[in-house]
Amino acid sequence: MRRQFIAGNWKMNLDRASAVALAKGLVKEAKNVDGVDMAVCPPSVYIDAVGKAIAGSKIGLGAQNMYHEPKGAFTGEISAGMLLDLGCKYVILGHSERRHVMGETDGEINQKVHVALEAGMTPIVCVGELLVERETGKTGEVIRHQFDGSLVGLSAEQMAKTVIAYEPVWAIGTGRVATPQQAEEVHLDLRKIIEDCYNKETARAVRIQYGGSVKPDNAADLLTQPNIDGALVGGASLKVDLFMGIIAGV
Repeated sequence: MRRQFIAGNWKMNLDRASAVALAKGLVKEAKNVDGVDMAVCPPSVYIDAVGKAIAGSKIGLGAQNMYHEPKGAFTGEISAGMLLDLGCKYVILGHSERRHVMGETDGEINQKVHVALEAGMTPIVCVGELLVERETGKTGEVIRHQFDGSLVGLSAEQMAKTVIAYEPVWAIGTGRVATPQQAEEVHLDLRKIIEDCYNKETARAVRIQYGGSVKPDNAADLLTQPNIDGALVGGASLKVDLFMGIIAGV
């Protein structure tokens, strides 16, 4: 049975003091949580401080992005080795903001996925459609294209170690959220794609999170869907009570 996984993407928010305070607050509340994996992904400049604040707790540490090269003249980039050195276990790759604001391609994301897995980190690979794509009935086509491009070349073993996050772009930070039925439909389609590309065993093993305006009041309806294995949380991960309220919905 797949274990639920709730991860917080803090994006470009907070300062050092508030990031550490948030981390310490989550550690305190997470002591009584069982049966669910948890992680936080702070801005890169605060990874070290947050890592120290959550050390020894039930909360894992993640990054919001990384570069595919191990070192070199790549100003402003961060390597997998650097993230490992800071204690990162997870890394978010291909988030819609990276795709649509920073212009990352499936091929670039795919390079990072391979490097993350080779380094021993768990990549959280994001896929999702724009509003116009949803309204024109292209959701399935977009998801398949992003899956094929971002995850090409992975072995079944590597695929099983990868987390996929379905994040409809139209629901991220907008207050809009896919209905549990809409989200479950895409999660089921993703699982069918994995089975088609690999096998039933791999499809059953891969955890698929939902992301997009997840809050305590809608978490339970989403997280109890059979193919939704957790959430990648944005804004609500910046408040202890909201993030823990989502976890309570598992």
